[in-house]
Amino acid sequence: MSRPIAALALRDARLRDALFPPSLIERLHHLVQCDADTVIADFHDPGLELSGTNVLITGWGCPRIDGPVLDRLPELRLIAHVAGTVKGHLDPACWRRGIQITTATAANAVPVAEFTVAQIVLANKAVAASARHYAQHRDRSWPAAAPQVIGNYGRTVGIIGASTIGRLVLERLKGFDLQVLLADPTLNRGSAAELGAELVSLDELMASSDVVSLHAPVLPGTVGMIGSRQLSLMRDGATFINTARGVLVDHDALRAQLVAGRIGAVLDVTDPEPLPVDDPLFDLPNVQLTPHIAGSMGTELTRMATLILDEVERFVGRQPLRYGISEHDLSRIA
Repeated sequence: MSRPIAALALRDARLRDALFPPSLIERLHHLVQCDADTVIADFHDPGLELSGTNVLITGWGCPRIDGPVLDRLPELRLIAHVAGTVKGHLDPACWRRGIQITTATAANAVPVAEFTVAQIVLANKAVAASARHYAQHRDRSWPAAAPQVIGNYGRTVGIIGASTIGRLVLERLKGFDLQVLLADPTLNRGSAAELGAELVSLDELMASSDVVSLHAPVLPGTVGMIGSRQLSLMRDGATFINTARGVLVDHDALRAQLVAGRIGAVLDVTDPEPLPVDDPLFDLPNVQLTPHIAGSMGTELTRMATLILDEVERFVGRQPLRYGISEHDLSRIA
């Protein structure tokens, strides 16, 4: 295939520069004809000439691509998304017109898994509580004041969802002396065992784990899946981690448990996001709130862009995409 014509559609030029350092811009120009100085923010701009575009590289902030937009892109054959989910900006018409779709979900999952594993280890060591005690008392009395169950040897970690990120977390947890439980209705015990976990029900996982980490996709059946009953099953002093999506959790129920001080939480995502400025979760000593930072940031953005250029290279070479997304996949992915 001769070099296809490509265009960039994402939030702004600053995001383009963060994703594509000069070395990757050079590689992009080697693979395709692309005016990398132009970043499309509005497909309905009458000044845009899109009719010959074969490849659209999209990212965070890309405008929605629907039927009328596709009418302006009659030669479009590939949409390569330099981020995770495509549900927010791709209309099903993209698949129905035979356009290939790929995404950097696999690359974006890596830092989320790293963040999650770090938080699991720190939670089991009670690092936040130890730091607070040290700051308050300015001595080394913490070990004597600490609960008997502390540390990462022999503790139980529950993973909800064998998603792309969930599987990476499970893979990384194999290096620790932990008992790992997994709740996922799509797997059987053998499949879970291959991932290094024991398959259990969601209720059993919530009741048995010292740390619970949520990695389910947002689907009609998963919204609000963690509610009052599930949270009430958690052990006193257990930690709940959410790096998935806030809508998976009933935040009124979670807030009640956290205000009572019965459990702790590490929340990188919330519902709504951000929380109201007067939300009590900001001030609770047993809660760590972060502003959705687990995913790709800084240098990690280049990993996503590299994966997408690998996919563009496969497309140019008439090779199957490694991370292609079908319309059927939309019903099961985040």
